Amino acid sequence: MKTGIKEKRRAVESQGTGLIADPIYHYIVMTDRIAGEKTERDVIDSPYLQRLRRIFQLQSARWVFPSAEHTRFQHSLGTMHVAGVFSDQLYPSLFALFKSDLPSFSYIKELLRMAGLLHDIGHGPFCHFFDEQYLTRFKTNHEEIGQHIIREKIAPILKGIRRSVGGPFEKSEALDPEQVAFLIKRPQKKAKQKHPEWLVFLQQLFKGIFTFDNIDYILRDAYMTGVSIGPVDWRRLLYYTSFRKEGLALDKRGMDALAMFLNARLYLYSNVYYHRTTRSIDLQLQEIFKETMEILCPYHPLKEVEQYLALTDWFLMERVMEWKQSLSPKEKRLGEKWGEVLSRKLKWSSVFEEKLTLKEMEVGRPVFLTPEEVKQRMERVLPRPLKTVEFHVDMAHHDPRPLNPWHETAGATLLIYDPGTRRISREPLQRVFQYIPAKVAICRVYALDHRFDRQLGQAAREALASEGPMEIYETNL
Repeated sequence: MKTGIKEKRRAVESQGTGLIADPIYHYIVMTDRIAGEKTERDVIDSPYLQRLRRIFQLQSARWVFPSAEHTRFQHSLGTMHVAGVFSDQLYPSLFALFKSDLPSFSYIKELLRMAGLLHDIGHGPFCHFFDEQYLTRFKTNHEEIGQHIIREKIAPILKGIRRSVGGPFEKSEALDPEQVAFLIKRPQKKAKQKHPEWLVFLQQLFKGIFTFDNIDYILRDAYMTGVSIGPVDWRRLLYYTSFRKEGLALDKRGMDALAMFLNARLYLYSNVYYHRTTRSIDLQLQEIFKETMEILCPYHPLKEVEQYLALTDWFLMERVMEWKQSLSPKEKRLGEKWGEVLSRKLKWSSVFEEKLTLKEMEVGRPVFLTPEEVKQRMERVLPRPLKTVEFHVDMAHHDPRPLNPWHETAGATLLIYDPGTRRISREPLQRVFQYIPAKVAICRVYALDHRFDRQLGQAAREALASEGPMEIYETNL
């Protein structure tokens, strides 16, 4: 009798849900096919989300790591899952702060899940490279485009959602697309619209030291590239994270897990995202990317969003390969250069590499030399016969942690809670950060061949000499 009751209960609980198999979390649960309601499946199956299947997660590193063919679509599903898991842990502490002003648990869970699912909805081909190399001309980025898509295209679906995988909303509740849009990008300080304080607290989960976004991409990118980063105990981070009146806080007992996570992220940046060949490909792309986008995207994405939605990695690669037979000299030239990239005929060889690190300073934010400054210094010390040698200086920066968290604005950095004293402080972070560089820059010199490796390397060392101790690597790509 009891067994029959349990089976009926399971059947009721499984109605309206579906499973997505995933290599990182094994299964991701979603709401699915509920009469009279929109569900997460409707958002996932919308053309705006399905478009992310055609945008790769790793813009250039996938040409270096053959198995890294995963997409922003897979990453978005994973981020949704992580957001849902964190909501289970964080809702009680959020409720303790806001009580009657806070929506139901199911609402908060779904709000976080949808923000996680849609946080990359505005990405274009080659993702952040597209932001840096092209969208800057329109003074916008993928987050602003994503907000626009949420408000103008996905809002009708979101407004029809009435439950999360944790259960139905309260009767008076309906998902607010504006709140989803707010979470994926902090608005300007002088924003006209005022949001509830609990929503501002939730925003910290998308812009902090560890977020739903970077938890998933660290786990997923490491798995898909085959790069071993060691253990990442994100479940311990989850368990010891809560909201306090001062903001998002990590229990002191979770600090080792935080250090583990930050070191794993640093390792991926150094060995995958900033791999010497990855950066070599990016240099080659810089020479042709803007001209290519002027042809494929001559419009403002926010004004022609339907046209923009067709702009993906797949679309770009198909079009540029057609250009090799184009009657237009410009298209033909670009098509040939794209053919070299897509067939991995790399132009630039890494001939010198040095890793620079800066210790944190109490006041101010020290900066590294720019690539232009390093190149100018090198040109001054190179022997006269080598003055005309073509070379490029690349400086790949990464901030493994806030350079100066004690001078950040309130709520912008993670707080540490000491259960012994029951006090909130930023100070314990200093002990964690003793083992993590304040900032890392990998300076590389790229040349067309290896004939002048020794001379270029010596010039680079002299150019960087004033920057203090450095780890030196001779490279031969």
